[in-house]
Amino acid sequence: MIRNGHGEAGGAERPGPGGRRAVRVWCDGCYDMVHYGHSNQLRQARAMGDHLIVGVHTDEEIAKHKGPPVFTQEERYKMVQAIKWVDEVVPAAPYVTTLETLDKYSCDFCVHGNDITLTVDGRDTYEEVKQAGRYRECKRTQGVSTTDLVGRMLLVTKAHHSSQEMSSEYREYADSFGKCPGGRNPWTGVSQFLQTSQKIIQFASGKEPQPGETVIYVAGAFDLFHIGHVDFLEKVHGLAERPYVIAGLHFDQEVNHYKGKNYPIMNLHERTLSVLACRYVSEVVIGAPYSVTAELLDHFKVDLVCHGKTEIVPDKDGSDPYEEPKRRGIFCQIDSGNDLTTDLIVQRIIKNRLEYEARNQKKEAKELAFLEAMRQQEARPERESDCDF
Repeated sequence: MIRNGHGEAGGAERPGPGGRRAVRVWCDGCYDMVHYGHSNQLRQARAMGDHLIVGVHTDEEIAKHKGPPVFTQEERYKMVQAIKWVDEVVPAAPYVTTLETLDKYSCDFCVHGNDITLTVDGRDTYEEVKQAGRYRECKRTQGVSTTDLVGRMLLVTKAHHSSQEMSSEYREYADSFGKCPGGRNPWTGVSQFLQTSQKIIQFASGKEPQPGETVIYVAGAFDLFHIGHVDFLEKVHGLAERPYVIAGLHFDQEVNHYKGKNYPIMNLHERTLSVLACRYVSEVVIGAPYSVTAELLDHFKVDLVCHGKTEIVPDKDGSDPYEEPKRRGIFCQIDSGNDLTTDLIVQRIIKNRLEYEARNQKKEAKELAFLEAMRQQEARPERESDCDF
């Protein structure tokens, strides 16, 4: 079990209001391709109690019931651990949620979104806890799903931002390779997520820097927020005894300028919620300037500016976007020890999808062959009886 402590890593469990026993809440899932929809589910679950425990399934269990995950179980454990509403993570949680599991971790009830989760043999994974009255439901976040994000990644093309038409060959590839189970093409052009000020308030800490805190500024796309970002932000957070980390998120068109193709996969509003959900981030600048200016540094009273080991692309005028913090002697490059990028995630997605398609084609071919053999076997006695007359 990995203990977090609400808001800051390593905190101890606290009693509920008025000294009453803390209400312990259980959530579980694959948490593959973690996005702000998952974070919002965990935020809602945490609001139902005082202590949130999240069980994460193993790669083996996920492969058995749903197909191979994109991220390894160790990566998924750490991603969930980094969500600020999570108090504890339970690795290798069983795929079917039972009363035994809830009792083992002293949880009063479990929480899941208002969608159905089935085992490989079609059983409701929450049937037992539902019947016992120890199940609560929360609202799914509209406009985002893992399927939708996978669809966007499978269509990494600059046409999304430049209004170029996709070729007929690419459109055919898109229609056959990137469709959701219900037949809707996930190529959305614009995200279906509708941002509101209330949602930002729910995700934001609302805390300003306090005297004695070190204000650290980082900037980037933070697209498809992943374990590479988490490792970087954790390293940045550990640079000071009392850190206040501000993440500057670039506008979509700015990201597309230096990344190209169909980037960013998530729009600015989606990326904002993803980063706000991280326990290592205190504040987000929505639509930060690409170059870290003197005005920005002075406004936020920045003590340190950090960047990872990824390439620093010059600004449109050819200048170094970190020229000012370097001049002030407050620039620092951080090696997170993780070389994962959004591009590599896209490659993983395509590899998994190809393997999934190939496996399904083999399965369908076997089923068709079996049905054809059964049809021929059923037809044979009729032909033999016809010959007798």
